[in-house]
Amino acid sequence: MQNQVTPRPISAWLLILMNAFLGLNALAAGAAFLIAPDGHLIQMPLSNLNNSPFSDFFIPGILLFAFLGIYPMAVAYSLWKKPAWRWPDALNPFKQIHWSWAGSLAAGVILMIWIIVQIQYMSVGLLHELCLGWGAWIVVVTLLPTVRRFYRLAP
Repeated sequence: MQNQVTPRPISAWLLILMNAFLGLNALAAGAAFLIAPDGHLIQMPLSNLNNSPFSDFFIPGILLFAFLGIYPMAVAYSLWKKPAWRWPDALNPFKQIHWSWAGSLAAGVILMIWIIVQIQYMSVGLLHELCLGWGAWIVVVTLLPTVRRFYRLAP
């Protein structure tokens, strides 16, 4: 019997692209906040932080860059290449599925939590609604049976 490679389903490609898109946008916005903590590079007024614990966008920029930028980019890469790294496996609660699948689930949840916390301090805008929906779609696509089957580990 020949060793057959399972073709990657379209839903898995979609998930990779969704995580990469999230990561690239968050890297850009986070970098803009790190370079200009007053928010002027992306026309974000400091008054948006009036009800928050922050006086400028530097700390939110670090968090955005790391948790919604670097992390989803690493997840997208891992969904694509399925590397056999051991350290993420230690954190994976789903031992029968490649750890990148759990990482994608976490990325969607992190985005939704980020937006929910953000709207506690700011007025809700279209961008918040789009990002909340994006996080929800990452979770939904991650949970699709075709995606779960593709990332399931061989027994």
